Amino acid sequence: MVAALVLPPEEEEESMKMDTIAPRKRKPVRLSPLLFRRIHKWVGLILGLQFVLWTVSGAVMALLDMEKVGGHSAAPPPTASSGWSPDIKTPATFGKVEAITLRNLVSGPVFEIKDERGLRLADARTGAPVVIEEQLAADIARSAFHHEVPVRSIERLEKPNLEAREHAAPMWRVNFADEENSSSYVSAVTGKPLVNRGDTWRTWDFVWMLHNMDYVNRTSFNHPLIIFVGFGALWLSFTGFYLLFKSFRRREFNWVLGKEKFE
Repeated sequence: MVAALVLPPEEEEESMKMDTIAPRKRKPVRLSPLLFRRIHKWVGLILGLQFVLWTVSGAVMALLDMEKVGGHSAAPPPTASSGWSPDIKTPATFGKVEAITLRNLVSGPVFEIKDERGLRLADARTGAPVVIEEQLAADIARSAFHHEVPVRSIERLEKPNLEAREHAAPMWRVNFADEENSSSYVSAVTGKPLVNRGDTWRTWDFVWMLHNMDYVNRTSFNHPLIIFVGFGALWLSFTGFYLLFKSFRRREFNWVLGKEKFE
């Protein structure tokens, strides 16, 4: 007598599926030359765009007239080094101060005073406060940067912009109607001429941003982005040499080793 084991239809169907479907093994990831070649290709494409920007921006900066780019700082205002004139107030007139300097503005001699209230100007003859207004700022800019063209516009900046990013605000921006579209900056506190910018400098500053990859402040080349790209270029060089040597066959070096050519 033979006994037969009969499975329910559901279990029988599941058993047949397990018998017919073989388990698939995942292939391990191998660091093969093909994988390196694919990574090298895409990294090279991305970094290659930056290499083009470096080349073009460097060429533009080299071709620009450096006199127009770099010669925009005004000479320091003259300070008084001789004895006090009879019509000029003595420093004791202003009480306790941390520092005091006698210098000239286009409107006449002034004291630059630093005390507990901060930095301020006072008329050297009368002692009255001197405020740098629009017209005085325009006169200072015209005298300091030797402009002979009309003033196009004047605006007060409470924060430094990119053109005057190295100087402290508040400041006046005096725009002149010349070929360079020059903008002269004058301190609204001390009346000192700060810097003069034109279209040539603006072009240089833009390509400088592309060159050092500082797209925010345009001042530093020691930031994480350019360091990352630098290491990426180094990795690209190493993998390029690796792929270069992997592309050769041993028989191609027979002539170097003095062996007979393999056919």
